[in-house]
Amino acid sequence: MSIPIVPAAEAAPIAPRDVQHYMRPGLLQLTSLPPLSLYVHLPWCLKKCPYCDFNSHAWAGGGDLPEQRYLDALCADLEAALPLVWGRQVQSIFIGGGTPSLFAPQSIDRLLADIRARLPLAAGCEVTMEANPGTFEKDRFRAFRAAGVTRLSIGVQSFNDRHLQALGRVHDRAQAIAAVEEAAQAFDTFNLDLMYALPGQDLAGLDEDLRTALGFAPPHLSVYHLTIEPNTYFAKHPPVVPPDDDAYAMLDRITERTGEVGLQRYEISAYARAGHQCVHNTNYWEFGDYLTPAPATSACTTPTTGNLATTSALAPARTASSASRTAWCARRAFATPAATWTTPWPATRWPRTTTCAAPTYRSNTCSTPCACAAASRCRTSPNAPACPSPPSPSRCRRPKPRA
Repeated sequence: MSIPIVPAAEAAPIAPRDVQHYMRPGLLQLTSLPPLSLYVHLPWCLKKCPYCDFNSHAWAGGGDLPEQRYLDALCADLEAALPLVWGRQVQSIFIGGGTPSLFAPQSIDRLLADIRARLPLAAGCEVTMEANPGTFEKDRFRAFRAAGVTRLSIGVQSFNDRHLQALGRVHDRAQAIAAVEEAAQAFDTFNLDLMYALPGQDLAGLDEDLRTALGFAPPHLSVYHLTIEPNTYFAKHPPVVPPDDDAYAMLDRITERTGEVGLQRYEISAYARAGHQCVHNTNYWEFGDYLTPAPATSACTTPTTGNLATTSALAPARTASSASRTAWCARRAFATPAATWTTPWPATRWPRTTTCAAPTYRSNTCSTPCACAAASRCRTSPNAPACPSPPSPSRCRRPKPRA
């Protein structure tokens, strides 16, 4: 018996189907739904770090960020996705970036109020926000707490000024210490981010960073290995980093030192005291659902009949001011084979009919709404304008777990 193999180019065209077709009862029948989390992306930062491959952009527009315009677009994006999660409670919210702490506390207060007006939040819903010590101001963290943030994640990365400079960070050791001290006073729980295997770092240097970090008795510690990602500055100009054997020894030291002070390792890069594990991060690792009203992010929601993946692609003109329209990445990742659907997008987003010939993961980078037909089998309507040759900013990736 032979199985005919038909090249994709010769395959019969796929008849368009409504999204409801893929939500019909199937083989997968769930007795209960997984937890639902919400990730909100605020993409601006003071400076693009040379190792960062997230969808983040240095704010070069001058003046204030277009916070209210961006929040308007986020709300429209969230409203378009509400039919997928009607009646479900949100267990955790994570505000990542970029540097979300660039936004004013009043804007974060509005963002959370807009979310509460559209989605029911579970009692004790965890609300985490990333913060950069370089944007730290006295009492600013307390204002974020008053706005509804319950947990802060501080991107310290290192307490060594030489290593911070090598990483392109905008803060120094003194600012990092001041930010952690303020977070410890303003929040009942917080996370401290460190990195290891840094340029010029040895085991003694790591020990010093760990000694300083653990001296604050953080309830949660994330320690990430510096990786050189494609399309970053470090990929084009690779720094000299410790060899793999030294990096393995550093990881062993991290696990040893955190265990001595009662921090248990509950995933690859995260250590926490009992009761302080990141609910949002854990939901990613345990294959829970997550909704992402933000540019260049993907969402995964589970109807009672199975698993449906969707994406988010906010229009560049609506998410950045005309003076700073850097290229936005529109990432499309679909879990259903041969899927074609038409979604009624609001005016703040790109109308599109998306076609996927097979389960695929593609990344497109466009400076204007366009088809990008040459860049991906997942493309927008044939009537969309042709895609210009894109620049090469940091690529879009499946969201990394955040803590």
